[in-house]
Amino acid sequence: MATAGPTRSAVLGLAVLAGALLTGCAGPAPGAAGPATATAAEPASHVPSPHATPPAEVCARIIIYWSRETLDGGTYGDYQTMGLSNGQYEILRDVVDAARVTQKRQGRSAADKLITRQAHERCVERYRGGGPTSGPWS
Repeated sequence: MATAGPTRSAVLGLAVLAGALLTGCAGPAPGAAGPATATAAEPASHVPSPHATPPAEVCARIIIYWSRETLDGGTYGDYQTMGLSNGQYEILRDVVDAARVTQKRQGRSAADKLITRQAHERCVERYRGGGPTSGPWS
């Protein structure tokens, strides 16, 4: 007597596929962003990709962002909440102080240009030797 249900091999195939998907063996779909993980052949302490964003550029981007936010909001936030180190926070405060003066004298556009220029200059100087050496929060 023939059965109307799925065959044993079809059920087994679906079970294997479901198991692979649940354990992550299938990996992310093409083009999907997934977590970066190290494999046995590539330990977590491997050399960064040549496509990694340099620390000075990351610094400049966050200083520019928080400088504009601070200029708009009128007050400084907590450096840890902003994700800044103490040294980056010092750069932020200096940049915002200069931007406030420039904004009063020359307008917001000039202040934005000053923020961008000073953030890049100060961050390049800060990370010129590869990064701060006195601790992770300096």
